[in-house]
Amino acid sequence: MKISRLTSCVLGLTVALASAAHAPKLTFKFTNANVSGAAATLVAEINNRGVMVGQYLDSNGVLHGYILDGKNLTTLDDPNGTGTFVSGINFNGPIALVGYYTNSSGNSVGFRYSPRTKKFTDIPNPKGATSLWTGGMNDRGWIVGYYQDSNGVVHGFLLQGKKYKVLDVPGTLATYAYGINNQGYVTLTWVDSKYLYEGALYNGTTYQVINVPGATGGSEGSFINNQNDVTFWWLDSAGYTHGALCPQCDSKGRKFYKFDDPKSVATYPNGINDKNAIVGQYQDTQNGPASSFEATWK
Repeated sequence: MKISRLTSCVLGLTVALASAAHAPKLTFKFTNANVSGAAATLVAEINNRGVMVGQYLDSNGVLHGYILDGKNLTTLDDPNGTGTFVSGINFNGPIALVGYYTNSSGNSVGFRYSPRTKKFTDIPNPKGATSLWTGGMNDRGWIVGYYQDSNGVVHGFLLQGKKYKVLDVPGTLATYAYGINNQGYVTLTWVDSKYLYEGALYNGTTYQVINVPGATGGSEGSFINNQNDVTFWWLDSAGYTHGALCPQCDSKGRKFYKFDDPKSVATYPNGINDKNAIVGQYQDTQNGPASSFEATWK
């Protein structure tokens, strides 16, 4: 069972892309979003000003968190551990970040970070957690992610201030929470009884299972913006990963737009903002290092 989907990948062209559910085609424009000089880049999220956050691997094989504002790079290394990963950024206003690092015991620890004060603050674990991985955050400071308990079971969570809410899709073997918007909608990936990954959307009270049509190898909910547009990973019958966009995915008449970076054999979309921009990774060879992209659509 995977633990951290986002970090598993770290070891402009315009294309009209195939769609699902009889949706009209969208046009996506892909541009490079790599950290300059990095051996590999994994971008996690993008805010409404176009600021990106994530993790990069330097030429010495060391992992760092980062903020990329245009061409201005800020490297972030939590002083309490190694392998810093910045997983989330708020949509609007003064920048606030969340992420995680690995401590001396080999466990994952969540943190908050303020660029204004340049201060890292650990996020206390929920009861029974041995490791915690953050996902996204919204403008209210709410954080989602997932944790592993002492029995090795993975649960999603929503953290509002100091109050945790466990997010477990009914019937799941494991639940991962990745994105949250300002309405409190949460995107989730969960593992079913056949050990396949499925997607879900949590609206604060109920879970709605949502999967990409034709995803014979499973599909995964990724991130969400304030229009309830959701990004997905989906796997074909050969085991290759592709991207999909589901605009207004909480609606009954939802449509899916499948896409791939044109240079890729595998595409992994992550964060999405309110300005029609998606960020994520692709691999140009099946086992090659991750490169990052920004894709805008119309």
